[in-house]
Amino acid sequence: MNEHLFFSRDISWLYFNERVLLEAADEAVPLLERIRFLSIFSSNLDEFYRVRIPVLLALQKLQLTEKNIGIGENPEVDNYQQANEIIRRQQDLFGKLLTENIIPDLRQSGINLLYNTTIPPGIIQTARDYFFESLAGLIEIAWLSRDRSFFPANNRIYIVVMLEKDRSSDLVILNIPSDTVSRFYSITSDNIQYVLFIDDIVKACLPYIFPRYTINSAYSIKITRDAALDIDDEYEGNIAEKIEKQISKRDMGLATRFLYPPGMPLTLVQSLASRFSLANSGKMQGGAYHNMKDLMSFPVNDSSLLYPNRNPLVFRVRNEAQSLCAEIQDKDVWVHTPYQSYNTVLRFFNEVAIDPEVAEIYTTMYRVAKGSQIAQALITAAGNGKKVTVFIELKARFDEANNLKWAKNLKEAGVRIIYSIPKLKVHAKIALVKKKKGARQVYLGLLATGNLNEGTAKFYTDHILLTAHAGLLRELELVFLFLARRKKPGDNDRISFRHLLVAQFNLQERFLQLIGNEIANAKKGLASGITIKLNNLEERTLISKLYEASTAGVKVSLIVRSVCCLIPGIPGMSENITIKRIVDRYLEHGRIFVFNNNNEHLLFLGSSDWMNRNVYRRIEVCFPVYDQKLKKELMDMVNLQLQDDLSAVWLNDSLQNLPIYNKLNHIRSQEAIYDYCSRNTLAYQDL
Repeated sequence: MNEHLFFSRDISWLYFNERVLLEAADEAVPLLERIRFLSIFSSNLDEFYRVRIPVLLALQKLQLTEKNIGIGENPEVDNYQQANEIIRRQQDLFGKLLTENIIPDLRQSGINLLYNTTIPPGIIQTARDYFFESLAGLIEIAWLSRDRSFFPANNRIYIVVMLEKDRSSDLVILNIPSDTVSRFYSITSDNIQYVLFIDDIVKACLPYIFPRYTINSAYSIKITRDAALDIDDEYEGNIAEKIEKQISKRDMGLATRFLYPPGMPLTLVQSLASRFSLANSGKMQGGAYHNMKDLMSFPVNDSSLLYPNRNPLVFRVRNEAQSLCAEIQDKDVWVHTPYQSYNTVLRFFNEVAIDPEVAEIYTTMYRVAKGSQIAQALITAAGNGKKVTVFIELKARFDEANNLKWAKNLKEAGVRIIYSIPKLKVHAKIALVKKKKGARQVYLGLLATGNLNEGTAKFYTDHILLTAHAGLLRELELVFLFLARRKKPGDNDRISFRHLLVAQFNLQERFLQLIGNEIANAKKGLASGITIKLNNLEERTLISKLYEASTAGVKVSLIVRSVCCLIPGIPGMSENITIKRIVDRYLEHGRIFVFNNNNEHLLFLGSSDWMNRNVYRRIEVCFPVYDQKLKKELMDMVNLQLQDDLSAVWLNDSLQNLPIYNKLNHIRSQEAIYDYCSRNTLAYQDL
C-alpha cells in the first residue's frame, strides 16, 4: 500500500495539539480558559512523550539498522526528527503566548503572575514564611557527589543547584513538591494579587537551606519516562496481580525527554545526562518552568474570566409517577452530555439496583470515575440479591490503578468480575439489564459513545442511548456471553450480528459495505453521501475505501478531532473529502456515522474510532439509531457542527489547521447544540 497516501499519525496528532494551543491565543476565549488550554497542551505533550516518542525512537533505530544491512527506507521512521522540530516551534509559541499575551492580560485584571523574575521586596517575607510553614518539610536533598542512588522520577520537577565552598564545588538536586502542594502560591498586597511558582519560592530560600555555601546558580530540570507497562498478553496467572506490580514500575521506565531551561550550561546538561543514563533520550531546551500542565490549578477563580455558567439540562420522565425504566420500555431515551445532565444515567443504574423485578445486570467499565456512583449502585444491586457481572478493563492506560481498586471493591461486594482478555482491550460502552415480569423477561440496555464515568461526562461530548429494543439487546447479550469467555475470537467464533457492529466480528466489514453502498448509489445517479465524526482516523483499509468513494463522486464530510491520516483535497483521490476539526469548551468525543443511503439515512454511533487498535485489537460496539425522532435530533446536531465556522478549522492536504475565513454562519456549534438540546428537552417533556 502506497505510504504517501496516508499522513503520519504522530505528526497529525501534533497538529491537533497545536490547535489546542491556538485556543490560548484566541482573545474571544475568556482569559482563565486560555490558561487552561495552555495546561491541556502541556499535559497532552507529556503524554505524547510517554506513549508515542518511544515508538518513534524505536522506528528511528530500526531505520539505522536497516540502512546498515541495505534494506531501503521507510518514510514513517523520519517522523522522530520532524516531531521534534514541530514541538520546538510549538514550545516557542507557548512561551510567547504566556509572556506576551496571557501575563499582560492578567496584569490588566489585577493579577500579577511572577514569571522568571525576582520576588518583589513587599511580599518576599510572606513567601519565606510560606516556605518554612508549608514547603520545607517536603524538600528532599540529594548531594550528587555523595549519593549515587538518586533516580529522577517521571515528570517531577527538580532544581539543580551549583554550590561552592572553600574553592570546591558541589552539585545538589532538590525536588519541587508540586505533587503534594499546589504549584502556585497567591499573595495579595496593595490590591494586587501576586501569583508565584513555588519553584521561585524554593530558589529564594536556597541560602537558608545551604547557609555555609555560595550559591552559584540554580536550574529547573524534568525527565519524562516511557509509560508502557510490560504485560505479556499471553500471561499465565492473575492479570490483576501482574498489572499491580507493573504500575509501581511505570515511573521507572526509560527516559524519553530531558528538559532543561535556557541558559543552562551544555557541560552541565551533558554531565547530568551521563549521570542519569539519558544518552538515548531527547535533550530539549524548554522554558524557565516545566510541567505547565499545573496551570490547570491556577489559583484565581474570577467568574468574569471564565466561560459563562451553563447548567446541564435536566431530563424528566413525562409521567412523574413512572420510573425511568418504565419510560425506556415505552420509548428510547437519549442523553447528550455535557449538554444534558448525566443524572439520567445515574438514575438508570440506581433504579435497577433497587427494582425487585431486576434479576441480572451486566456492564463494561473502561475508565471508572474516582468516586464512581455507578460502581456503588452495582455494589448495592449485588447486596440486594441481583446477579451483577462487570467486565472491567485493567489495561486502560493511566487508569489501571483506579480500575484495579474498583474491581477489588466490586468483587468483595459479591459482583462477578471479568478481567481483561489476552491481546484485546474491551473498549465498548455497554450495559444490559434483565427484568422478570411474571413469566416474561424484559431487557433494558445502555449503549454509548463514552465511558460510564460521571466525571468526564461534565466536559466530554458523548451520546448515550437507553433502549428496550429487543433485537439490539439480544445481540448485546451475545457480546456479554462472549466477554465471559475471556478469549480472543477464533475461527469458530463467528457470531452473527444483524443490528450491532462489533469489532473482531463484523465492524470493519460492515463499514466497508456501508461505504460501498454509497459508491454504488453514486454510480447509479442516486443520492449518496457520508458524514463521519471521529476522534481519530488511521486505519488504512477504511481510509482507502473513503478515497474510493471520493473518486466515485460521493461527498464525504469528516469531523476529526485528533489523529487524521487521510489526506483531503488531492485531485483524483480525495477532492470530494473535507475535514473539519472542532476544539472548544468541551472535548469532542462522540463517534457518529451517517450514510445517505439514497435519502433513507442510516445512522450509527459507538465506541470505536477508525484506528488500528480499535479495529484489530479491541472489542468495540457501534449501534444503529432506529427511532426517527432521535435520528433527526442527532443529524441536526451533526449539521450544526458541519456549519461551525467559529470553533472549527479546516484541515488542508498537509493537515494543518486553517481558519474558516468566510464566516457565513457565525455558529459556534457547542453553544448552538446546547440551545438545540434545551428546546428538545422541553419539547420531549411536554409530549
